[in-house]
Amino acid sequence: MDLIRFSLNRILFIDIETVSSSHRYSDLSSIEQELWEEKRGRYRAEGIDPADYYFNNAGIFAEFGKIICISLGYFSKQEEKRVFKVKSISDHDEAKLLNDFVQVLNQFEKSFGNQLVICGHNVREFDLPYICRRLVVHGMISNFPPFFMKIQMAKPWELTSMILDTLDTWRFGDYKNYISLKLYTHVLGIPSPKDDIDGSEVGKVYYEDNDLNRIRIYCEKDVVSVAAIILKLKGMPPINSDEIIISSE
Repeated sequence: MDLIRFSLNRILFIDIETVSSSHRYSDLSSIEQELWEEKRGRYRAEGIDPADYYFNNAGIFAEFGKIICISLGYFSKQEEKRVFKVKSISDHDEAKLLNDFVQVLNQFEKSFGNQLVICGHNVREFDLPYICRRLVVHGMISNFPPFFMKIQMAKPWELTSMILDTLDTWRFGDYKNYISLKLYTHVLGIPSPKDDIDGSEVGKVYYEDNDLNRIRIYCEKDVVSVAAIILKLKGMPPINSDEIIISSE
């Protein structure tokens, strides 16, 4: 595990929260229901109501879900003190959210250039592809950040210098292995980010409780936890609460 080459000051930590694009399965048109049944294919299970399965699982598929929050974090210096700054972009309007995110990411890329690294848990196979697919859905191809264009064209071995996935840091060559962020923080003695809600509850909190702010806070905790994992793996002091700065902008 070569984490030495990843300098903290050029890593952008990221996490997204997603939900089904429609509240209910019944809101889908007949063709959309047919396409959903086709998409979930092998995930079918006897005795599970299609409406329940849609509500609980559609959010993980970019074709049937939408992004409601993207949280970003990065290390910086403030009066010679290490700080971890966190900024969230949350909105019911996914197109607006994505446009705002692209502007922020472009700013980071201007600052770091080819040295920019994006880090997250399962970010390589979920967060980044999901964002790209939703940009395509909204016809925002021309808005693709240069970083995304680079990872789209990059060869698999080139991605290792552009994307730092904490899921990979636990595999040690065992690519069938999966570890949740909750379990990973537990085994490393890091406070769990799942102390309020977890991923399975985001849809309910969004559609039934109408509490996007609660989801934003949950998303920010995930970003902080991923950063804490990287610090632990690099043998560096953990993040203290007084080092975390949540941006309200």
